[in-house]
Amino acid sequence: MQIVVTILVTILIFGIIINIHEAGHFFFAKLFGVRVNEFSFGMGPLLFQKVKGETEYSIRLFPIGGYVAMEGESEDSDDERAFFRKPAWQRFIILFAGAAMNILMGLGILIGLVSGQELLGTTVIAGFDEGIAASQYLQSGDRITRINGYHISGYNDALFQLLRDEDGVIDFQVVRNGETTQVDQVPFEMETYEDGSRAVKLGLTFYGVEKTPLSSLQYAAEWTVSIVKQVWYSFMDILTGRYGLSELSGPVGTATVVSQASSLGLRSVMLLVAFLTINVGVFNLFPIPALDGGRLLFVIIEMIRRRPVDPKYENYIHAAGMAMLLCLIVVVTFSDITKLLQ
Repeated sequence: MQIVVTILVTILIFGIIINIHEAGHFFFAKLFGVRVNEFSFGMGPLLFQKVKGETEYSIRLFPIGGYVAMEGESEDSDDERAFFRKPAWQRFIILFAGAAMNILMGLGILIGLVSGQELLGTTVIAGFDEGIAASQYLQSGDRITRINGYHISGYNDALFQLLRDEDGVIDFQVVRNGETTQVDQVPFEMETYEDGSRAVKLGLTFYGVEKTPLSSLQYAAEWTVSIVKQVWYSFMDILTGRYGLSELSGPVGTATVVSQASSLGLRSVMLLVAFLTINVGVFNLFPIPALDGGRLLFVIIEMIRRRPVDPKYENYIHAAGMAMLLCLIVVVTFSDITKLLQ
């Protein structure tokens, strides 16, 4: 029974996230007068449809996705309201809007989570566990501004960069007594987990401050920026070989995480949803063919060249990108199933 519930919750989460994304495309397509032929909730065989105006609204069998079919998006069209006939800046906004909606959804969830907290974390060190070596380098009252050269935008960003360290020797830039101070080679103990991964054992605490409406909004925004940076750094870590494809998770791996989050309560589930929707938004902006980011890249090239790339060649590139993404999904899913069986 628990497995069935987990699968249903995972499908619901992905369905909401993807359709929020498509709603962004849909809203701005309508705003700029693009003809939208269909807005589908779900994929696969048609279950229900209703035509309103020029657009067909449909519900399909598999609620794991959705799409907006715009006239002239990937084919030639004589319709003056076709997507490709719109100015480049309007097409840029339409394509960007899906990712923006995902990130805004994540921000909204994080605002709700922050409203339930009594205190807001800061980057000011409050104290150290007994015997921690870092206490010989850092001081209570230090405000961390950089970790290993990376700018720190808030409490959650500081935690991410600390846990991202691989060798337990960390460089800090702090503000101490009003002056910027560089503190290098600060040693931390490393913890090894059951799966063989290792992470820094922090052994230090940060001050919390009472929240106000303005500080809560700022904290949620900084948290959102931190998650955006996590997705970007993780992507770059895979490209540079720091992590392998085995570190990626697809729907199967996500279902496992959903199950774990559900056992910890609603707050953990909502935090996971916030992370996933921001992840989807940021990943879609990467300049990869077939993704929104890949299409945005062609629009930017058009803006620079003042003429579009031949649609035939652009479609070839996006088709190749889609094939590679499908192969990646197969590899990641196989990896997820292997890890699940183990």
